[in-house]
Amino acid sequence: MTDEEYNQQKPAKTSKQHNVLPIWGNEQTMNLNPLILANIQGSSYFKVHLFKLKTYHEVVDEIYYQVKHLEPWERGSRKTAGQTGMCGGVRGVGAGGIVSTAFCLLYKLYTLRLTRKQVNGLLQHTDSPYIRALGFMYIRYTQPPADLFDWYCEYLEDDEEVDPRAGGGGTTTIGTLVRQMLIKLDWFSTLFPRIPVPIQKQIEQRLAEHTRQTAASKPPPNFRGGGGGGSGGLSSGGYNPGRMDTDRREHDDRDRRDYGEVDRYSKDKSKRDDRERDRERDRDRDRDRERDRRERDRDRDRDRERRDRYRDRSRSKERHRRSPKDRRYR
Repeated sequence: MTDEEYNQQKPAKTSKQHNVLPIWGNEQTMNLNPLILANIQGSSYFKVHLFKLKTYHEVVDEIYYQVKHLEPWERGSRKTAGQTGMCGGVRGVGAGGIVSTAFCLLYKLYTLRLTRKQVNGLLQHTDSPYIRALGFMYIRYTQPPADLFDWYCEYLEDDEEVDPRAGGGGTTTIGTLVRQMLIKLDWFSTLFPRIPVPIQKQIEQRLAEHTRQTAASKPPPNFRGGGGGGSGGLSSGGYNPGRMDTDRREHDDRDRRDYGEVDRYSKDKSKRDDRERDRERDRDRDRDRERDRRERDRDRDRDRERRDRYRDRSRSKERHRRSPKDRRYR
């Protein structure tokens, strides 16, 4: 038997192996910003509620009912205006804010170590655009940069609408969303993993070629206006390759700021916890003292009222014993 005949007859192993989805980058953090990850792992929603969800389908159902936007923080929970230095844009309130259900569920999906089939199931889900969007975000955070365009190219013209902005007002399409994931590093107040410069140039070239082919194969659209655009850099227009260098420099600056400060944040965490416990102990002691003082005041008032009532009864009895009639017969 020749080698060719043997290779044709031996059982195929590719189906199961092809379904295994390798993880790119940091497998402990899912390539998330450490501050966001710390808030996810510390949130009661993730630790208590999502801990009970054990299957892929349970998590997908939870996305359907709970996810209403795609930002990392809930609206209004991260107030950093006016803060500078270590606090400016990094620590915010409580070292971040209230982390969104979207990012908690995104990380929950990561803990399940999704297969290729399950990820494709997210991308093609028909019940909610947020299920699909979390699938695209899962790919952006966990898959090799060189594979991103192959994952996304099928959906570049997808016109299903989704609003990624907390509080609404930033409606866009799935197609626009995945284009932004290919060419932008910023995602609202956080960052996507870096795409190496050579791969980024390849993505830009393939995206430009796709745009040309799409324009050539379809008649010009008959509509007015330029399409809606949300905040955080989400717009329905094209992209500017000249902007990429500036984006990368900003990415480097924010890397040094966010990821550098988190080390100091981690080192100081135990000290802050100790101070917080001391403050809580002092507050408890003050509350106990105040409660004791109020109880003493109430006891003193009750004793005073009791003495007053006794004195009033004594005077009443004395007046009764010495009535005018009694004095007349004395």
